[in-house]
Amino acid sequence: MERNRVYVSGVGIISSIGNDRESVLQSLRSLQHGFSSYQPFEDDDLAEVQFVGLVKEFDVESSDYEDWSFPSPYKIRRETLRGLGPHGVYCYCAMQQAIQDCHLTEEEISNPDTGIYTSSAGSPMMLTYNVNRMRRLGPMRCSPTGIVSSISGTLSFNLVANFKIQGSSCGFSSACASSGHALGYAFDDIAQGRQKRMFVVAGEDANYESILPFAGMRALSLEGDPERASCPFDTARNGFVSAGGGIALVLESEDEVNRRGVEPYAEFIGWGQASDGHNVAISHPEGYGLARAMKLAVANSEIDAGEIDYINAHATSTIIGDSSEGKAIIDVFDSQGLKPKISSTKAITGHGLSLASALEAAIVSLSIQAGITPGSAHIRNLDPIFEPLNIIRETESESPSVAMSNSSGFGGANVSLVFRRP
Repeated sequence: MERNRVYVSGVGIISSIGNDRESVLQSLRSLQHGFSSYQPFEDDDLAEVQFVGLVKEFDVESSDYEDWSFPSPYKIRRETLRGLGPHGVYCYCAMQQAIQDCHLTEEEISNPDTGIYTSSAGSPMMLTYNVNRMRRLGPMRCSPTGIVSSISGTLSFNLVANFKIQGSSCGFSSACASSGHALGYAFDDIAQGRQKRMFVVAGEDANYESILPFAGMRALSLEGDPERASCPFDTARNGFVSAGGGIALVLESEDEVNRRGVEPYAEFIGWGQASDGHNVAISHPEGYGLARAMKLAVANSEIDAGEIDYINAHATSTIIGDSSEGKAIIDVFDSQGLKPKISSTKAITGHGLSLASALEAAIVSLSIQAGITPGSAHIRNLDPIFEPLNIIRETESESPSVAMSNSSGFGGANVSLVFRRP
């Protein structure tokens, strides 16, 4: 059976480096990071973490949705806000942005041929608040929407109900590979004719409860200089900067793109996944699982590895994770004499955890359309491990023809996605 071609036709982005296409592209061109200090950490002498990739123009710090605010172009009804966590607000706005971006009608959104896959860790802040309130005042004094606003399925619950989605729906939870899995399975649904259109939406809070536990894992950088706090591939890398936000991508079949007369950002041509089977939290030091995922992605895309001219690396700025990915890329590409351009845009966006794959798929898609290849910021001294690789340090004014985007999560979950110029 011949599979359908799949296109990225709409993008909605709420991120540390901008809340719309143009501001994100400007940040990518100038490699301007989105990191800032965070008041609750400044007030906590034990926090030690200095920087966060915070979303600007939104205020969702309070545990009471009545106190929240967001930019005026977006509209969220009061009864809808009651069921959202902080990242749910980001994602709801990103969803509205993506729908407007590709000119979808209500009928095209709400029908059995349109589905949605989501990724998030839930809202630790809302969960903490609701559990503490229950223990203090009893369960009957808790909000009836406390569960649906806080647990890991919150995005699916809210977006399916509020946008009246009738097709496939599911939430994915594989840590930092979550939205990569969501994108991959959405691709399969369209390619195999099960759906004509899929939304893929991913988000994370960026607050005290969602960020600080990663310091306990020794995963966060404690640097006082934002350009040293996130420096993938550099000898001085020592942890990532956590980031929040919300991303919505619209994937459509070729027939739908042609019927609606939409100019897509990119064609999504294939994906692969593989597991390390190694450690609950740390990537395999030789990158075996990610290497397999990349090889499977190339095969699934029905291309040669040499056609890939850019890789958006997962590289988060951790010592083991970056080197593991570097070895995997050397195995798949450098061993064949192939030198695709490589960068990690997490150097400026921070690491969005389960939204990372979707954010970077959006960045790759925007870059392909805009005619740029993002550079890898903040490298002062390249780690010798990466010397064989073609890591670019400035954004180039030429788009990739075929781009790969990698993600790796806890437990050794690895996903690789492939996009090309439409």
